[in-house]
Amino acid sequence: MTSPLLKIEGLTTSFATPAGVVKAVDNATLELNQEETLAIVGESGCGKTVLSLSIMGLIADPPGRITAGQITYQDKNLTELSEKEMQKIRGNHISMIFQEPMTSLNPVFKVGEQIAEVLRQHRGLSRKEAAKEAIISLKKVGIPNPETRAESFPHEMSGGMRQRVMIAMALACNPEILIADEPTTALDVTIQAQILSLLEEIKNKTRGSLMLITHDLGVVARYADKVVVMYTGQIIESSNKIELFKNPMHPYTQGLLSSVPRPGLDEELIPIPGAVPSLGDLPPGCRFHPRCSKAMDRCKTEEPPVFTKDNRQVRCWLYEDFSK
Repeated sequence: MTSPLLKIEGLTTSFATPAGVVKAVDNATLELNQEETLAIVGESGCGKTVLSLSIMGLIADPPGRITAGQITYQDKNLTELSEKEMQKIRGNHISMIFQEPMTSLNPVFKVGEQIAEVLRQHRGLSRKEAAKEAIISLKKVGIPNPETRAESFPHEMSGGMRQRVMIAMALACNPEILIADEPTTALDVTIQAQILSLLEEIKNKTRGSLMLITHDLGVVARYADKVVVMYTGQIIESSNKIELFKNPMHPYTQGLLSSVPRPGLDEELIPIPGAVPSLGDLPPGCRFHPRCSKAMDRCKTEEPPVFTKDNRQVRCWLYEDFSK
């Protein structure tokens, strides 16, 4: 069995706030394999984006920093690398599509220039070579008339076009791992499908790996191989996609699936009661227990560890005998 392409062990990313230090990612462990699509799901504020920024070495210090754990890529612990060393990894080997293309793209530079800058910085191309490669990159992501579009400013393009530019930038240096943070936010349904199909097509062509951050379980069902579910900074369940949809284990995962409409079925949707607690004011014991219909007395006082069996992990006292 080959070793994972990316391995995260016990990762904790903390932020200093007026209310004290909070852990936006708390003791997270996961693996991403070659040619695999890993979906990370959960409600807004659960730590998905902070996890991805931790991998990229883009946590602003202050106020945040990685306080525990390690991120291993090609036998290198990324948490121990200097910024100069991370710059060699970032873009060339691990790249990221950010959530909002309008805020990620520089409004005063043409999109072709912005892609060319990535190529000059990471691949050492000349201005002329980078400009040619930028046009090729735009063509790869399905932008029509790439020579003309390379001369456009971000505000002159539609949301779907801007997202394709972001994908072109992320893929310019042929990275092995692509992290896509909510890549279809604010796009209409038909454009969402085009962008996701494009990501899948590129992943298959390059034999790379994709980490897909989303809250859309329909996207997970269509594109993921493996799923990680996060809640208040913790990974509470991880499994291959088929097993997770067939037999969700954690009550939170069960709640997520019960609150999603299914085509052709006239059934009542069951929302998860309550709200996600603030990271600065977490309940004792299991963090989900105030919203959980299956909570026991010990759930209110004892925080459950992760129980593991047959490549499935779940952080819930209901499965205390799961790994025995």
